[in-house]
Amino acid sequence: MSPMSDSNAQMRAVYIISVAAELAGVHPQTLRIYERKGLLEPARTTGGSRRYSQADIDHLRRIQDLTDEGLNLAGVKKVLKLEAHIAALESALIQSRVEMSAAVEETHRSYRRDLVPLRQSVAPFGDAAEVLRRLSQQ
Repeated sequence: MSPMSDSNAQMRAVYIISVAAELAGVHPQTLRIYERKGLLEPARTTGGSRRYSQADIDHLRRIQDLTDEGLNLAGVKKVLKLEAHIAALESALIQSRVEMSAAVEETHRSYRRDLVPLRQSVAPFGDAAEVLRRLSQQ
């Protein structure tokens, strides 16, 4: 399965509320509460029925993990918001590193284009005047 189709499968909302609740190990009413509290936003059919994706199920499991650790729903909401913010910052950092690396590479390429060969002569200290005189005659 390609990464694109795997990603699409994660986002496709196919589970009805009872199946989603069973997969997440919670009661269907819990899903409704989470939705009211702003912790979850399921897709809706044209008729208004809730539909959940695999990503929603994973999200529900994360909520359950946090509540099992003793957080109340307000705390869970803050943790999830912070985790999303951290993920966005990490993504921006990766993008910045890619752009910075490309800029450094381009700068190095431009340096190589701008380099001009330099004639160098090595002479003992006493002979330096002779070397300078020869260079000035060229």
